[in-house]
Amino acid sequence: MHIAWLGKKSPFCGNVTYGREVTNALLERNNQVSFLHFAQEESDPGTWSGCQEVSLPFLYKSQIYTIPTLKASKVLARSLQRLKPDVVHASLTLSPLDFLLPDICEELNLPLVATFHPPFDGKRRNLKSGTQLFTYQLYAPFLAHYNRVVIFSQLQRDFLVKLGVPPERVAIIPNGVDVQKYSPGINNLKARFDAERLFVYQGRISTEKNVEAMLRAWKHSDMGPKCKLVIVGDGPLKPSLEPFYDSEYGVIWLGFVEDEHQRIEILRAADVFILPSFLEGLSLSLLEAMACGVACVATDAGADGEVLEDGAGVILNTHRVATQLQTLFPLLRDHCEWTKLLGKKARSRVLERYTLSRNITQLEKLYVDVLQQQQLPLSGHALS
Repeated sequence: MHIAWLGKKSPFCGNVTYGREVTNALLERNNQVSFLHFAQEESDPGTWSGCQEVSLPFLYKSQIYTIPTLKASKVLARSLQRLKPDVVHASLTLSPLDFLLPDICEELNLPLVATFHPPFDGKRRNLKSGTQLFTYQLYAPFLAHYNRVVIFSQLQRDFLVKLGVPPERVAIIPNGVDVQKYSPGINNLKARFDAERLFVYQGRISTEKNVEAMLRAWKHSDMGPKCKLVIVGDGPLKPSLEPFYDSEYGVIWLGFVEDEHQRIEILRAADVFILPSFLEGLSLSLLEAMACGVACVATDAGADGEVLEDGAGVILNTHRVATQLQTLFPLLRDHCEWTKLLGKKARSRVLERYTLSRNITQLEKLYVDVLQQQQLPLSGHALS
């Protein structure tokens, strides 16, 4: 099957990881993938080997949203007409093109699938969740015209249906992790960090991730010199937080770690992974940590609470995160057998529900269902 994938290659974010992992897995199953993304004329070489790439012109892009040029929609339409894919799959980049895609694909008679990433926490009523609520309300009328919309949780599905997206068009396909690549292992990183117990946060340093609450709890917990908190990632709040939570308190700021192998090694060395977010969809970082056999603590934002339910991890309420963590940190430090057990349960949960292989199988079935409903002949490419 030939899939035209519209997604992101930069700047690094969960959408980038999602696109890379899914398209590589589709290629491994003998599908053909064309990757359309916002880039300058010269594409980054080698990242998506095996994909034919198409660059779409843009004025601005960030981890959150993208502003295309006025001619981007014409470039996209001409490219799809030339490529003649069986299915178009848009891993939505929060750009105006998202709203034009249904009309473009209808004119070309191409089935259109979307993955809708924006997180929200239906239990909160703060400014940030209000912004996310607006995003859902803005997108719902357009998503109703996609053949399928892939989301990650029942909560998201119910909300989109309430906003008018036909229920038969909304498919829950949770994120998946390559469990051979992300797996438990041994390394010497603890010695490098001079740590006996290693706690890790991996993600954006931004308001919705609530990193300051975690840091405040860590500082007040007095964890001792042999406990370290490693922060992997970058973002707008990093310059304002780093000076106040530094090595004096056992906090190690690594910044953005581009090399995937290094990120896996950090997770393998970790005893505990912390995700204190106000808002989430379904965190790939959380699933990666779980696959590496790390004890995980996360809020019940988005689908993360579903992932850790029934003892697969420790679930925090999105309210008063700092208070909860201040109680938990010493317990997680002192009870090694408990964290080992949590790590084993986390790995088992991923193997049971959140493997990349399972994700791709569901996605391929969705493509076939969409094609059959539209009664389009396949272009002759292999179906696995």
